[in-house]
Amino acid sequence: MRYLVRDRMLAFHEEAWVETEHREKLFKVDRKLLRLRTTFDFVDTEGNQVASIVKKALTFHHTILIKQNGETVGRISKRTFRIFADRFKVSLRGGRRLRIAGNLWDREFDIADDSGTLAHISRRWFTIRDAYAIDVMSEPDWLLLIILAVCVDHIIEDREGEQLTNL
Repeated sequence: MRYLVRDRMLAFHEEAWVETEHREKLFKVDRKLLRLRTTFDFVDTEGNQVASIVKKALTFHHTILIKQNGETVGRISKRTFRIFADRFKVSLRGGRRLRIAGNLWDREFDIADDSGTLAHISRRWFTIRDAYAIDVMSEPDWLLLIILAVCVDHIIEDREGEQLTNL
């Protein structure tokens, strides 16, 4: 199944929509401003919070926690000093581990585990800069894979912002 993430243009604060390939809205990804830590909430169309992602403050690696119902269900972190290895590692509750690798500069990457590719994320087919597709191959994990794609996109955007401002 293909899902689309589209940033809302000209919004007062950062927000995006997760839609099906048939343009049916599923979730709003809402960035909470004026907080010490960067937080994104995934809210369904009825206004219920489904999950949230929280960037940990003061970490050596970019680390983002994935929370559902107030409990941490996963952690994604960027590997800074690895030359020939995965760019991101994901640790899930229960000990499951995932890898995220690919051409991260062009936002073409895969999320995989030991059994193979679970999702492919791509901006290739979009002329609008702030939209990308998530092709999910593992339906039981569809929500988690969408959340991970948003996390990686945020980390890449965060890094590009740091390079532009030289902070």
